[in-house]
Amino acid sequence: MKKLLGLLLVLTMGYPVSADVLKNVDLKGEVQVIASDVHHNPNDLYNSGTNLRVFAGASFDLVEDVRANLLFGYTNTWGNATNSEKGSNIQHYWDNVDLAEANIVLSNLFDCFELTIGRQFYGDEDSAVMYFGPSHYNAEGNGWKALDAVKFNYSDDYKSFTMIAGKLLAEEPLATEGILEGDVYGADFKLNLADNLQWQVYGYNFHNVSYFDGTDVVADDDQNYGFYGTKFVFNPEALTLAAEYARNFGGERLFKEHKDTGYFVKADAALNLEAFTPRFAFVYTNGFDGLGNYTPGLLFGDLTDVLAQSMRLFNVGVDYNVGKWTFALDGFSFQEREGHHSATLEADLTAKYAHNEYVDLFAGIGYAKYGHAKTDFGQKDNTKGQLGILVKF
Repeated sequence: MKKLLGLLLVLTMGYPVSADVLKNVDLKGEVQVIASDVHHNPNDLYNSGTNLRVFAGASFDLVEDVRANLLFGYTNTWGNATNSEKGSNIQHYWDNVDLAEANIVLSNLFDCFELTIGRQFYGDEDSAVMYFGPSHYNAEGNGWKALDAVKFNYSDDYKSFTMIAGKLLAEEPLATEGILEGDVYGADFKLNLADNLQWQVYGYNFHNVSYFDGTDVVADDDQNYGFYGTKFVFNPEALTLAAEYARNFGGERLFKEHKDTGYFVKADAALNLEAFTPRFAFVYTNGFDGLGNYTPGLLFGDLTDVLAQSMRLFNVGVDYNVGKWTFALDGFSFQEREGHHSATLEADLTAKYAHNEYVDLFAGIGYAKYGHAKTDFGQKDNTKGQLGILVKF
């Protein structure tokens, strides 16, 4: 693998390559393989089968305080080859390798700032509102998203501030409903109000967005769309409490709202009792449109963009840690916002085994009994199981 990464690096940089350029080279990447199946899966709504995702790349110093990052990505479903017995030729695989990240990072800019320029991942993987990057431990998150952007960051022991401006990368045309491309601008500010209290405020605007509405590509020229919100995290000793509120806006003017403006409220609580960690989450949403990575549960949350619905969600769970093992048992209730109809109920049991600091084995099984919102295929219940491995290097 490291020999292949070295070859890719040289080919990307071009020939001849100055020996002074490749300094402090760190090779990086990951491999995730997940096998999964569901009881009901019409129209391939779930990723049944065995899916592979590979990232491989390098980070290296160009000159003092300037570092370059390259990351190549590849996804595949087992059995997807031109010749199922021999596999495909190398050109077939090479044509499916994408450049996931390609950027330079200027550190110590004006003695205190950091500037990232180019294609990059952005945000926290557990964010409900804004995340560009790969997902892990779930069969439905086999791909990734990235931004072509300029990111400006400042941080110290008490606060951090990030501004970003760039382009949303176009997805496959007319593939699924959602954003295809457009301009993005945003800012995120975090402040430590006390040793155990953090406050965050953020806002993101998308301009000149083109998207697929299920029938055709729609272009909203000179239109704004986005969201803004705030979050508090309070974690005294073993207790963690979090609360977040965000709202959408859209129109010709920035931050313009209307009577049906989407919003959501999310509250989380967890108590670390060493081996056991009981958890609770509540979400109340009215059609919020965001770009986060919040997918509660193995079944219903993957089938439905929960925050984009008018819905209330309850989640009660517990984590149990013993040695290298981590087990999680979760119960979910998904119900339309006013509570006039029966809820969809889901129960999940997942397990992770940390083989070492680089390798996780994981498994999960989920059962959902659909209520009034029976999903697009109208089933009363469904089950899902998955097995996987994640290797990071």
